[in-house]
Amino acid sequence: MSKIACQDTLITKKRHLSQDYFSLTFSPVSRANRCVPGQFIHLLLPSTDVTFRRAFSVASVSEDGNELEIIFRVVGRGTTLLAGLAKGDRVNILVPLGNRFTIPRKNERVLLIGGGIGFPPMMFLASRLLAKGHPADKIEFFYGGRSKDDILERTRIKKLGVRFHPVTEDGSFGEKGLVTQPVERVISEATGEKMRMYACGPEPMLKAVEALGVKYGIPGEISVEAPMPCGFGVCLGCVLPLKAGGYTRVCTDGPVYPFGEVVL
Repeated sequence: MSKIACQDTLITKKRHLSQDYFSLTFSPVSRANRCVPGQFIHLLLPSTDVTFRRAFSVASVSEDGNELEIIFRVVGRGTTLLAGLAKGDRVNILVPLGNRFTIPRKNERVLLIGGGIGFPPMMFLASRLLAKGHPADKIEFFYGGRSKDDILERTRIKKLGVRFHPVTEDGSFGEKGLVTQPVERVISEATGEKMRMYACGPEPMLKAVEALGVKYGIPGEISVEAPMPCGFGVCLGCVLPLKAGGYTRVCTDGPVYPFGEVVL
């Protein structure tokens, strides 16, 4: 884990993306340039109604390393309060936390699978891979949601130049069905190619992605969600069982794990 900064910072940009989805950008963030894909921040809301910090995946970091963005969906009291904040409001963050995704080789076809609000770390990973010279035509970006309102930042993803595969359960945008269906199709068509998979999203989707990895012998990693009251591994609120026995603390050992390591 990188050295962690605890600091007050300002909301410098706020965007309402779709229905209950928002983007917030914070600046200045002293260690934003140390953030790597897979890591998260721990945010303390300026309210006495919420005691514990909230964890959010890093969606992007500005080129000058001074700004950091998160994208979230309003699902409870904490995110409702967060969505009610405005540009210029001050928050306290811990950054960066957690481990990172493994960087693939440039000859590997990369399959990025984001489900719902699991897409921000996939977008961050895609942008970093491109910056490191990974060929855009070897990055497959799969993004699944219930409807078109759950498929965010479409133009932004397309501008990356990667192969974009939007999927909705109701067929209102992109392919109709589950996001793992086009994933398996691309795997089947890319015979003989070396591939690596990365996924973040709902637990059923992560299980299905892991199953595809096992079926086709493709290595990969998942980013999991868990309650993280402390973010340091002290409170044990984010503990998950390991398939080999014992337990792991998602906030310090994760949130990124190789296929087959944690019990979902």
